[in-house]
Amino acid sequence: MRSVALSPQQRRDAIQAMAGEPLDVLVIGGGVVGGGAALDAATRGLSVGLVEARDFASGTSSRSSKLIHGGLRYLEMLDFRLVAEALAERGLLIERLAPHLVKPVPFIYPLTHHVWERVYAGTGVLMYDSMAALSGRSRGVPHHTHLTRRGARKRMPALRKDALVGALHYYDGQVDDARHTMFLSRTAAAYGAHVASRTRVVDLVREGDRVVGAHIKDLESGETHEVRAKQVINATGVWTDETQGMAGERGQFHVRASKGIHLVVPRDRIRGESGLILRTESSVLFVIPWGRHWIIGTTDTDWDLSKDHPAASAKDIDYLLEHVNRVLVEPLTHDDVEGVYAGLRPLLAGESDATSKLSREHAVSTATKGLVVIAGGKYTTYRVMAKDAVDAAVDAMAVQLDRKVPASCTEDVPLLGADGYEAMWNQRTALAARHGIGVGRIEHLLNRYGSLALEVLDLVAERSDLGEALTGGDDYLRAEVVYGVTHEGARHLDDIIARRTRLSIETFDRGTGVAEEVAELMGEELGWSAEQREREVDHYVKRVEAERESQTMPDDETADAARKGAPDVVPVVER
Repeated sequence: MRSVALSPQQRRDAIQAMAGEPLDVLVIGGGVVGGGAALDAATRGLSVGLVEARDFASGTSSRSSKLIHGGLRYLEMLDFRLVAEALAERGLLIERLAPHLVKPVPFIYPLTHHVWERVYAGTGVLMYDSMAALSGRSRGVPHHTHLTRRGARKRMPALRKDALVGALHYYDGQVDDARHTMFLSRTAAAYGAHVASRTRVVDLVREGDRVVGAHIKDLESGETHEVRAKQVINATGVWTDETQGMAGERGQFHVRASKGIHLVVPRDRIRGESGLILRTESSVLFVIPWGRHWIIGTTDTDWDLSKDHPAASAKDIDYLLEHVNRVLVEPLTHDDVEGVYAGLRPLLAGESDATSKLSREHAVSTATKGLVVIAGGKYTTYRVMAKDAVDAAVDAMAVQLDRKVPASCTEDVPLLGADGYEAMWNQRTALAARHGIGVGRIEHLLNRYGSLALEVLDLVAERSDLGEALTGGDDYLRAEVVYGVTHEGARHLDDIIARRTRLSIETFDRGTGVAEEVAELMGEELGWSAEQREREVDHYVKRVEAERESQTMPDDETADAARKGAPDVVPVVER
């Protein structure tokens, strides 16, 4: 599959194309489900447009626990179908669809009671492994094992001796969610979809009782366009109700937002080589290896404030620190926290007052003619959600098409960068010697770009200064900033620091130290004036200040008010 760059010119061309000829399908929302739906529709031979109001994965899809998993705790809820489906998707992603982005990750489940808990929890993990094996696809991860307390503490010396009597050791999958979501949209573009970020739907177009398209506003130029489509797919996650409201009708279901926050701490603050999964009073807590860091999360609380910028409060942070410190030899403090991020889960609203009991399954609605609504679900099952949404759209427009639309084939469609990844991984030492870059750097690039790492290395060959690390962000090359603009659709400083890289959560200064350098590199590619560069840096610094202030507030309301102190960046107007 040929590589397609989400360049500034591609974006302009995509908007013009969508505003020109009518589409078969217009997808609203550039999160994991929207990107998945665009890819599914495009690979069935349909003409497709995908619009996203902000950046790809700027909402929920960049703020998850970064896990591709079956949901071990859902077994206790007897939700076997959801677990089996998710485990099958996990195997697909690791083995076939995105081996460059999705990797096995080990976990230890500490046991605190003798005999009965080992039998109970061990049976659950055995079922977990068995359901993966019965899915008809590769498991993608090793089988679980039982550990003594000594064996568990050998793998995780950070565990207090009195925190466990033994443990289970098992595997799940891990992903950089923002990069994976961006790769979905980019792969959809490679199969012919018209893809544009920073393009907001301001209204739906109706003819009688049918939705026939949308009015979209290019937030970079200020221009508004009408896009016609036989079917519109609403894949806007926690914004589902608002988008549905543009149709002037009540939907068949409603989405409730649940806030989950995560902390990021340096790897040397928790000694060990495996992640942890810990029981809490209401849910579970993960401690997840993340490169040179650990991710600790998550919370699960109702949220009815700003959906654009959910805020973590001091209460949220204290909750996570308190619970993780119950099992650590050396407790963590607020000073150990490098990064904090908060995201909203789109849960199907139900009778329960506790969001942890609301459905993680998804639902599709076609109550409004011309509009398919997909909501709920979990990150791991995005492909199934996308397939179901496109199936519904195809069924609804059958009379409008003069051809039979094939069934979904995305289980056999690797994302860009997957083909050739394994061969290049085997050649990484030779690649390092050829390009004059350390093997560690090559591995880093391969695990972020797959076989497309050669495109990044081509930039270094053209400009040797791009082979240098960012000052204050030495995990990332300067070339990655340029590539983020020329190939990955980045439009603003926040896009690079928070999503194309993870410097916003992986450095104690939250990425402010690299802001000037990143703005200079981006500005060269996007034609920013000195004023625009200054505006971008100022906005990012104020965003970090607002987030830091919100994290000192005692509750959601005051945290939300503090976070709103930093408005969204004002874009340069394209000419």
